[in-house]
Amino acid sequence: MNETELRNALGEYNFERYFDQKSALDWMQENWNKSFMFCGLYAALVFGGQHYMRERPKLNLRRPMVLWSLSLAIFSIIGAVRTGMYMTHVLTTRGFQQSVCDSSFYSAPVSKFWAYAFVLSKAPELGDTVFIVLRKQRLIFLHWYHHITVLLYSWYSYKDQVAGGGWFMTMNYLVHSLMYTYYAARAASLRVPRPCAMVITASQILQMAMGLTVLGLVYYWMHEVSCPSNVDNIRWGSLMYLSYLLLFASFFYNTYLKGASAGKGSKAE
Repeated sequence: MNETELRNALGEYNFERYFDQKSALDWMQENWNKSFMFCGLYAALVFGGQHYMRERPKLNLRRPMVLWSLSLAIFSIIGAVRTGMYMTHVLTTRGFQQSVCDSSFYSAPVSKFWAYAFVLSKAPELGDTVFIVLRKQRLIFLHWYHHITVLLYSWYSYKDQVAGGGWFMTMNYLVHSLMYTYYAARAASLRVPRPCAMVITASQILQMAMGLTVLGLVYYWMHEVSCPSNVDNIRWGSLMYLSYLLLFASFFYNTYLKGASAGKGSKAE
């Protein structure tokens, strides 16, 4: 299937069609290291903000939280649909191996816009933590560590157009569409059943396990087929996904299982 047929099959919109991927790639290759600056400013503002709020009353930010979470939910849902359509096309026409090794995700119709939008979105998503700090909620290590490392790895990977990106971005869009919808509902004071939160965390654990699998396959196929990547990217990506897997699994256990087990034990006594 040529590019025109692919456009017709996926129903490309004008803003997707006329997106200048070459300029986006040039900018990222020249400026990807600015991600360290963003992360440094983020850390300073977060921990400085916590110190500033220590002796001040927490703020009621429910309405801004609803708007913030809802906007990110809508963005993630659209991104999941558009990248999901492209990945489904690759899977059904060229198979699983090509879906892993495909690097045209960064430049193909439809997906090229959403790939760039994805990596850029990791900067404004740092704003999630502002609500935690200003509302004086508990800021766990997983939260700020995840925000920082996703931004660094996403920008680092985009500049090299490495294999596996289609899976990483599509999975993240999908999980974030669930997560931010949940956040928006909670901010709007809607009663969300506890199993919904469990499903979201479980989906995050599954995402990390799949991320490790994809990186392992990229390493396995890197020298056998056209599967562009490099050992440094695979090493850093594997460390990142493994740390996420352990942290999210620990969070799931401590939040949903440990308390339940203790409750059952106390009742038995």
